[in-house]
Amino acid sequence: MQPIIIVLIILVVLVFIALIKTIQVIPQASAAIVERFGRYTRTLNAGLNIVVPFIDSIRNRIDLREQVVPFPPQPVITQDNLVVNIDTVIYYQVTDARAATYEVASYIQAIEQLTVTTLRNIIGGMDLERTLTSREEINAALRGVLDEATGKWGIRVNRVELKAIEPPTSIQDSMEKQMRADRDKRAAILQAEGTRQSAILTAEGEKQSAILRAEGEAKAAALRAEGEAQAIRTVFESIHAGDPDQKLLSYQYLQMLPKIAEGDANKLWIVPSEIGDALKGLSGAFGNLPTGAPGFNTGKERREEPPLD
Repeated sequence: MQPIIIVLIILVVLVFIALIKTIQVIPQASAAIVERFGRYTRTLNAGLNIVVPFIDSIRNRIDLREQVVPFPPQPVITQDNLVVNIDTVIYYQVTDARAATYEVASYIQAIEQLTVTTLRNIIGGMDLERTLTSREEINAALRGVLDEATGKWGIRVNRVELKAIEPPTSIQDSMEKQMRADRDKRAAILQAEGTRQSAILTAEGEKQSAILRAEGEAKAAALRAEGEAQAIRTVFESIHAGDPDQKLLSYQYLQMLPKIAEGDANKLWIVPSEIGDALKGLSGAFGNLPTGAPGFNTGKERREEPPLD
């Protein structure tokens, strides 16, 4: 009985192992390469798959999701003989598990070496300044070359990014000095522009102030002239309304003469011709005063002086 039990146990174990090898569960977004006696048979997709145990074997399991692979910095020489270190990141995806398994030994290493050689070809035709400012151009050129070369490997390169472009230390120092000089220059230009704008605004303000002040003075002078004209008109109307005679007018005219001569600036003043008429009027007025009037002497009366002893 014991040998029979041992044989049954061995058969159960073999059946269990056969079931395990027969049923293959492939995760989502994955694929498996099946070989029969060392030859490619088929590709297992996601889900439950049945294979022939001890005859079919799983050669490789491949992740079909998009992968991100950073590559270490690579020294590259530019057109002006400067060495720059460039970090790259590749975004790729396996589209054909069979080609990725049999067309290239290691597609990761192949992509890395192809990226380095392509970078050297592209950067070798650019100077340092263009290299630092043409990342999009370099990315597009890299992606085109890699996508064309990796297509037969069952790989699709979705994106290529340059993480960093590091020029030599001496060049970095020179660039920092140049950037600092440019910033100082822009600051000086902005300060000069501000000073100029401030001077222009100040001059405009002074101009507007002078214009407004002149307009105010002109309006004040016009109002004063209008007031004086109104006053003269009022006096003139009052005089005519009172119907003064020539004597009164002559007397008033003589009273105004001292006011005309007032002021330090009046060095020379002209006596108008009407002054003669005024004097004639006054002389006529004084000539009509009676003889013996107080304070008036005609000149006909002589003062008799007491005889000398």
